[in-house]
Order: sequence, then structure tokens, then C-alpha cells
Amino acid sequence: MIHYAIVGCGHIANKHVEAIRAAEGAVLTAVCDRDPSRMEPFLAKGIQSFTDMGRMLASTSVDVVNICTPSGLHAPLAIQAANAGKHVVVEKPIALTLEDADAIIQACEGNGVQLAVVHPNRFRPVMKELRRRVDAGAFGRFSHANATVRWNRNQEYYDQAPWRGTRKMDGGVLMNQAIHNLDLLLWLMGDVEEVFSYHETRLRDIEAEDVSVSVLRFTSGALGVIEAAVTLYPRNLEETLSLFGESGTAVVGGSTANWIRAWAFGDQTEREREETIYRIDHDPYGQPGHHAIIQDMTDAVRENRVPAVTGKDGRKALELVLACQRSAEWGRPVSLDALR
Repeated sequence: MIHYAIVGCGHIANKHVEAIRAAEGAVLTAVCDRDPSRMEPFLAKGIQSFTDMGRMLASTSVDVVNICTPSGLHAPLAIQAANAGKHVVVEKPIALTLEDADAIIQACEGNGVQLAVVHPNRFRPVMKELRRRVDAGAFGRFSHANATVRWNRNQEYYDQAPWRGTRKMDGGVLMNQAIHNLDLLLWLMGDVEEVFSYHETRLRDIEAEDVSVSVLRFTSGALGVIEAAVTLYPRNLEETLSLFGESGTAVVGGSTANWIRAWAFGDQTEREREETIYRIDHDPYGQPGHHAIIQDMTDAVRENRVPAVTGKDGRKALELVLACQRSAEWGRPVSLDALR
């Protein structure tokens, strides 16, 4: 069995608990949080609980540590786990600075442990199908792509925890809400060369931006648009990813990007198109993304292989967010090479 520990017992930790319980060959051994009250449900189930991560690492037979704390705390905790010889699963974003992301990656590589970043949307049935279409060359040359997140996070959401909406711990709408969609954009379209962005804090009483719009050029020459907002009234409207090429069009959307809204390829018959849409419509969620991440990490540890979503993948998404934020702050285009 691969033994897991969770550090940070807030809301997102529940998904990790469910995923560990569902994974074949995995078991939750310990939890850690500075607030003892958050660990009471685990104590009742006989799971070891700690308020100090160092003590947990020293006194348990943990193989993998899942970092589920606010984003600004990811780096020191992930590095501490790696230095103790533990494999690491870190929630998105991998960190809030490239320096911290690089330090996590280097600590894991230096200690010979695996590192996975939680970008679970890659495992959605429609995204796996979309990746197969990209790998088959079905789009031909890409012309452009759009990534859109139009969600609602009201003031009550931000007031629930003091770290939410801050630059130091949250990072803003691109970093906290839209980064999964940006990971998908990069996974499917390849690297970005340059961005030009605007962002504002329009409607929420927070430090970070609540709306952001960017245009970008991929290294392939294709263009792109990113729109992200948590200001939608009165609830989440959509998460959409659209890819356009010389021989293919795909639009995936809904309140979360799980459903096909447009699907046309020169190498597919109408019947094949309808069969794809039917298959996705009847199983839009598939295996929950966190379950897929934990099962993959469990298998990666057993097989001594790299996880499906690596630290470098997490760094790429972070790099794009930071480029957009710097462009908005500086009022000019930003080359991603300048960040590397």
C-alpha cells in the first residue's frame, strides 16, 4: 500500500480524502493542520493527526504528502516533504512565483521523489478525446484558441477566509480560478510566446484582480484569447475552451468545460461526429479528476515513473499566469522567454 498524508484540512482536502479512499493500493495514514478542530473528523476515524508537519514526517510511515494549504504556503511545505524523502502531490497552482515553483521541482528531483500537480481537468472524457484529436493532427494548422472562465465568486466567498483574494496567498482570478483552463490550453495548443493583458478589481472588495482579459501568441504562430472573471451575476455562467484549425473546430463548454458545443473535423464522418457527441453527453464527468490524479500518483510511485501531470506542467501554467499579470501591470506585451 502507498501511504498518504494530507497537509491542510480545508475545503479541498475533502476531494483528496475521497480520491485516496477510491484509489487502488492507497491509504490515508495521517493529516496535518495548525487548527486542531479541522482534524476532529479524522481522529474519530482513527487517522493520525498532527499540528506540526515535522513531527508527522518523523513519526509516520508516509510515502506521499498532499499539500492542500493556501497557495502561498505550497513551496515551503512541499520542499520540507521532499527533503524528508516523501513524494509530493501539490494542489494548483504549484506556487505563486517561478522561484518557488523551481525550488519545489529541484527539491523533488534532488531527493529522488515524484512530484504531481493537481490539474485534474485533463482527465475529463471530452478533454482526453480532444487531446486524441490534437495528437492525430485532426486540426491541421491552428489559427487560434479561446479560454473563457465566467464564474461567480461573491463577496461572501472571499470573506470566508482571510487569505482569499490576496496576492500573497490567493493570486487572483487567473491564478486561483482560471488556471485549470490555462493548463488545458497549454496542454492542447503548446507553449505561448507573448501575451498582452488587462486586469482590474472591479466588483469584489479584494486585493487581487477579479477580471482579466489577455491576447496571446503561441510559439506555433497561432493566436489566443483568455477571458477570466469571478464577477458574473448571479452564478457561474460558463467555462469554455475553443480550438480552431484549418481542418477542425472544437468548442467545449457548459458551466464547467465538460460538454461538446461544436465538433467538426475533415477526417470524420457525420456519424463519427454524432457518436463522439453521444458518448461524451452520456458520461461527461468520467472518473473524478482528483481520483485520477491520486491513482496515477499511486501507480507512478509503485512503477518508479513520472506522474501524468508533472511539476514542469504546473510551472508552465504558473508562468503563463505571471506573464499575463505582469503585462497588465506594466501596460505592454510580455515575452515568456523573459520569465524563463
